Amino acid sequence: MPSVKIDKRLFSFVEGTTILELLQNNAIKIPALCQDRRISPSSVCRSCLVKINGDSHWQPSCSTLLSEGMVIETTSKEIEDYRKEILGMMAKNYPQAALKEFPEKEFHYWLNRYSIKGELSIRAKKVKDVSHPYIQVDASQCIKCERCIRICEELQGQFVWHMSKRGDQEQIVSDSNGLFGQSSCVSCGACADTCPTGAIEDKNRILYGIQEKTTRSVCAYCGVGCEINVEIKNEKIIGIHPVLESPVSKGHLCVKGRYAWNYNYVEDRIKHPMIRKNGEWEKVSWDEAFTFCSEKFKMISTEFGSDSIGIIGSARATNEENYLIQKFARAVIGTNNVENCARVCHQPTAKAMSMMLGTGAATNSYDDIEKAKTILVSGSNTTKSHPIVGARIKQAVLNGTNLIVIDPRKIELSKYAKYHLQLKAGTNIPLFNAMANVIVNEGLFDEKYIKNRVEGWEAFKKFISAWTPERAVKICQVPEQLIRDAARLFATASPSMCFHGLGLTEHTQGTESVMALVNLALITGNMGKPGSGINPLRGQNNVQGAAVMGCEPGSYTGLVSVTKERERFEKLWNTNLPDKKGLTLPEMIDTAALGHLKAMWIVGFDVYFTMPDASHTEKAFNNLDLLIVQDMFMTETAKRFANVFLPIASSFEKDGTFMNSERRIQRIRKVIPAPDNVKTDWEIVCALAEKMNKKELFNYTSAEEIWNEIRQAWKAVYGITYQRMENDGLQWPCPDENHLGTKILHEKNFPIGDKANLAEVDFVPTLEQTSGLYPFILVTGRELYHFNSGTMTYRTANKDINPSDFLHIHPEDAICIKIKEGNKAKILSKYGTAFLKVKIDDSVRKGECFATFNNSEVFINKITGSFRDNYVQTPEYKVTAVRIEKIK
Repeated sequence: MPSVKIDKRLFSFVEGTTILELLQNNAIKIPALCQDRRISPSSVCRSCLVKINGDSHWQPSCSTLLSEGMVIETTSKEIEDYRKEILGMMAKNYPQAALKEFPEKEFHYWLNRYSIKGELSIRAKKVKDVSHPYIQVDASQCIKCERCIRICEELQGQFVWHMSKRGDQEQIVSDSNGLFGQSSCVSCGACADTCPTGAIEDKNRILYGIQEKTTRSVCAYCGVGCEINVEIKNEKIIGIHPVLESPVSKGHLCVKGRYAWNYNYVEDRIKHPMIRKNGEWEKVSWDEAFTFCSEKFKMISTEFGSDSIGIIGSARATNEENYLIQKFARAVIGTNNVENCARVCHQPTAKAMSMMLGTGAATNSYDDIEKAKTILVSGSNTTKSHPIVGARIKQAVLNGTNLIVIDPRKIELSKYAKYHLQLKAGTNIPLFNAMANVIVNEGLFDEKYIKNRVEGWEAFKKFISAWTPERAVKICQVPEQLIRDAARLFATASPSMCFHGLGLTEHTQGTESVMALVNLALITGNMGKPGSGINPLRGQNNVQGAAVMGCEPGSYTGLVSVTKERERFEKLWNTNLPDKKGLTLPEMIDTAALGHLKAMWIVGFDVYFTMPDASHTEKAFNNLDLLIVQDMFMTETAKRFANVFLPIASSFEKDGTFMNSERRIQRIRKVIPAPDNVKTDWEIVCALAEKMNKKELFNYTSAEEIWNEIRQAWKAVYGITYQRMENDGLQWPCPDENHLGTKILHEKNFPIGDKANLAEVDFVPTLEQTSGLYPFILVTGRELYHFNSGTMTYRTANKDINPSDFLHIHPEDAICIKIKEGNKAKILSKYGTAFLKVKIDDSVRKGECFATFNNSEVFINKITGSFRDNYVQTPEYKVTAVRIEKIK
């Protein structure tokens, strides 16, 4: 390994390392005020200059690469004098109050280190811009290091900040050229995170001051799994910052992960167990609540049988907690009626990929984004729903990667795409089949890969020959040439990597849509290698984990069959288990509506608000004899129907693990105490099991103890211990403690054998079609500032940035129905009615409209349809025929 001398000490280095990186890696501190490891060097501030090999022309250490035999001086008297002069110039007219208030700031540290005080101005005062809910801008503290400009461009890709004017009048301003709150900022906080002075500062830091301690954990929102540093003071959260070295998020966070944590402290958080008596909620002791629940369960089970009870796990609970929830259903109640919210989002993905490849999880890692030559994003508004992955895709494209976007709307990524295929909602299969047709007919397939790794090629060629682009155009309404160009790019500019979201899965042919996408990857050889694969973007922080832990009616932990693996789990748990597959969540709703399901226990999931055709769900819940809701807040489900409410700890108030979309299992840590009378999900499960005389099966004392049992149940994670997850986490499969985890699946073979199966997927139009009475198609989807049922984000300042759901209508459609921006509209379907304010938006197709689903006052699922996926019964949220009326 090559070496250099720094201040007469010998250091070895890796090729491609800068001088500054080597200094920082060895805890040698010099000022570098324009540099952040997340952005490229600019050498603007000149404070990091060093002398190399005695040369009188000093070089910036931030941008100078090391080479063998260099002799570097960092602290000679002339260098130190120069640095003091540079810092003194930066400090001219700088406010002394800021220096005293936040001495830990990088710039303030160096001013103190070099004893620079006399140059500071006590008169420096400018108007502070407090127009943004989370961030304050104070131009008097700006030293023009340009870090905010570069991190906004290079990490987020938003281009909010820029340099205005020249010379003495030079200043950094946002793209609003006025108030920062009116800019195009997406509130990721990267500029505040990198600012060395406090010119751009989190309001929480100003309000609460400096933290007492910092604890590493994982974000509580989407399935990306960004790692966070949680700042604590007086046993309360005062701020969240990104983990710079995180392999998932690369030192970045979105607005939800960084700022939307105050839901932990809102007044309407439920902090006592409650039972509804005579129609009113009454606070009770935990013992009374557990006694009530256990007696009800016993009574219902005795009278109607174990299968008259259903239990729903939570995508926001830990792996350990979901493991116990499904174990409770099977070992205590005696039913396989156990589910989680994956049923209403990515269950079609899991089914499709399991059938074709043998594993229903992402094949690759986020780090493959930077290795791909082409990225295909289908049915995912990634920068809104999974912002950090979206930002990484944007940066990859800005650095030369090709991007294909397949979506009914012009999403943000469409602006970066080489091709945007703006298809008619619900027609993914004809489009994918037509792309496959082009690839086959033009000989663009990977012949060697198909021969060695793919089954059913000859039959597939015959089948796909009928799916010409000319045929597909009539269905999906994408120009023929665009289909051909996208297919050619995907096949030839490889490796090609696929990301998809609920725009593929939430259809009657959701499972088959994913199958058709997998076909494209297989015939082009884009599987089992870096920069390729099929990668579903999971919606909630642990929805992948909830399913894999066994909160599924047909699967135990590790997604193994409840019929084939029953004896093994009976031996592991030392108890008898039910011998038939249970009910899915939609089946539970149907069965309850018929009066046959008598009780449900719902953990961390607002089922009534979430399920489509709310009137059907309402009928089902009204028929139940017992409904237990376990949550932090009074959800719509609890408010309307629950008999018992059990208050739970947030992810900041407990230990455990989450599993992100790239199969990475990561530690979450208890960073603050839970409210006095609140319990974790796993503590509640164990206590209720004890009440039902099954303590011996649930005699756990810690989350780690539960995890170690999971390792015994599922050999693919046996090598993942709490100790090995201290930093970064590990990706399964990881079969032993010497294994480094698996970044890419299917490199040599598939769990189902040497070859994967191609699928012949024909298109069957949904029965949900427009008519004279319902002339528009409504598509629902996610939004940047809010999350799922809004129980967390609507209790933060995110509601000030985005106050509600809106109905997005194409300008020409708005003219036809005589409706304007800001008007309130009545939206009617065969299933119900909702009311939303209108946004005129040419990003949607004519004849289609779009709405998010986060606001309980809007309750968009009162109007979504009743049709479901053919394989796994996922609701068809993406296609509902509606009528739009202006409210006068």
